[in-house]
Amino acid sequence: MSATVARAGVLEGRRARKAEAKKAAKPQGPASGGDSWIAFAVMVFISFLALAPFIWAGLTAIKPFSAAFQNPPVWSFAPQFDSFTRLWQGTNFAEVLLNTTIVAIASTVVGLVIGAPAAYAFARYTGRIGPTLLVLALIFRALPRFAVVLPFYEASRALGIYDTKLALVIAFTAVNMPFLLLLLTGFFRELPLELDESAMIDGCTRLQAFRKVIVPLSGPGLVAAGLFAFLLAFQEYLVALTLTQNSAVTIPVFVAAQAGADDITTFQLLAALSLALSVPILLITIFARKYFVSGLAGGAVKG
Repeated sequence: MSATVARAGVLEGRRARKAEAKKAAKPQGPASGGDSWIAFAVMVFISFLALAPFIWAGLTAIKPFSAAFQNPPVWSFAPQFDSFTRLWQGTNFAEVLLNTTIVAIASTVVGLVIGAPAAYAFARYTGRIGPTLLVLALIFRALPRFAVVLPFYEASRALGIYDTKLALVIAFTAVNMPFLLLLLTGFFRELPLELDESAMIDGCTRLQAFRKVIVPLSGPGLVAAGLFAFLLAFQEYLVALTLTQNSAVTIPVFVAAQAGADDITTFQLLAALSLALSVPILLITIFARKYFVSGLAGGAVKG
């Protein structure tokens, strides 16, 4: 009963903080027309700079080959989608995309299953060992990637899992774990200790309090951390390059192999590839933006 009351209090506190944040975010007075137009022009310019490479890649992908590389650029043309057809039917892109998605999802799930309890322990432990271990984990994450890929390579060879998805899942989980710990520790620290105490008064063990009370309240933080871990694993290059050869190749390695080809038609293929990869990630980011904002804001608040 007391745990339910404490949880309701936390939710009510969050609603109050959101209302205060919205109230504070309201403009105090009308902005002048000149300032509004300047701000709008700056936003349009920045948006154009950010979108220009994707627009150019999209145009290159759908132009006929004879017009794709002309200088000055050709703006009037009949769209063609031969590069997308070549990408899906002429290469093993579908298999590589499946490999990358499976590895990214699996490493994210494993990372959250291991990292969430560990971050909860870091958030609740007040001694010196916890912060020290967290700093050491962050130092590991800050090391140059080439400093850790060789041990991963030797271990995968010794265990007989080289060029398998399992090796990539283990490596990606280890590489991204410090980031998950840092983000989730900050989020768990926002939740008051009274939640744990109330749950344990009601008969829960520490693990049950974490599973039944803390985890349901930490949904936005877990989703945000999971999405970041997924994107990091999806785009990891050097670890994937070192631990794969044929069977478990991921998209970054596939892209690098295509970019090294001498055939000029490969550039249209790369343009189609960049567009095919950017659109799903963009859609995921748009639909999950509220989890990014609430998860990161929650992890940044202390007390």
